[in-house]
Amino acid sequence: MKLYTVAILGATGAVGQEMIKVLQERNFPVGKLIPLASRRSAGKTLTFKGEEVTIQEACDTAFEGVDIVLGAAENDIAKRFAPAIQAAGAVFVDNSSAFRMDPKVPLIVPEVNPQDVAWHNGIISNPNCSTIITLTAVNALNSISPIRTMTASTYQAVSGAGAEGPVELQNEVDALAKGETYEPKVFSHQIAFNLIPQIGGEAYEGYTSEEMKMQNEGRKIMHLPELTVSCTCVRVPVMRSHSISVSCHFDVPVTVEQVRNVIANAPGCKLVDDLNNKQYPMPLDTSDQDLVFVGRIRPDLTDPNGICLWCCGDQVRKGAATNCVQIAELLVK
Repeated sequence: MKLYTVAILGATGAVGQEMIKVLQERNFPVGKLIPLASRRSAGKTLTFKGEEVTIQEACDTAFEGVDIVLGAAENDIAKRFAPAIQAAGAVFVDNSSAFRMDPKVPLIVPEVNPQDVAWHNGIISNPNCSTIITLTAVNALNSISPIRTMTASTYQAVSGAGAEGPVELQNEVDALAKGETYEPKVFSHQIAFNLIPQIGGEAYEGYTSEEMKMQNEGRKIMHLPELTVSCTCVRVPVMRSHSISVSCHFDVPVTVEQVRNVIANAPGCKLVDDLNNKQYPMPLDTSDQDLVFVGRIRPDLTDPNGICLWCCGDQVRKGAATNCVQIAELLVK
């Protein structure tokens, strides 16, 4: 088996650390791992497959001899190093939003559009975490009839805001338990015992940038250019795993039994749908694993051609790190 030199751009962050973990778990054929980070982290070490690996400073020359770069850094860092990565002949699988809507860059969910990896020109984008989880849950329904519209509400865990999100939630809970106050730093308002119905800044007609990703990325990934999505994104006081309520609308009536059968056999999905026995997807059950749990499947009472469902998935893994590694697996095939 051929072994590959793999670099992690942003190796010390939450997603970068998870990428390293997933590479090990999935036995990706890594011959050499090159963790890259900022100057202040360079020289420190991390463990990969039982061995200590030294973190290097990210610079233009760091990508020489690299086969695949997994990006876990912010947009500006991704844009800064993309030309050097391409010049080195490596393929950049980027988790930031820097290139997602570039028509020359594939946007991949391996369970949905693996064939699109074939037309990359050195850069492949990883979609938004909620988009990945939602499309993994609903894409197979297109085999019944193409999805025309979706109405979605996302309930996004605090870890989606980075490593400091869970810290802030815990600090607020601890302070409130003591009758003390805690000034929010990560979120715009107190998140403990609260919901914040804004993620991202305004992008279009009162919709935030996070909310528009579901439509714009969904169109590209599922090859449905006319798809329309109305989405509301909410930050919730949950540590890990995003949850999404989705209503899908088709050209023809679709039955609950059809949907259950399709989802039960869909790649990357686990059907958890037994209301009478209180079995449905929940963040605690979906964290630290890679399947998207799907349940609460029922007719949309506002549309005879509609179906409602509820799905949950680990946004750090399937919504970010694991999806990137799965794309790399497509490359090596």
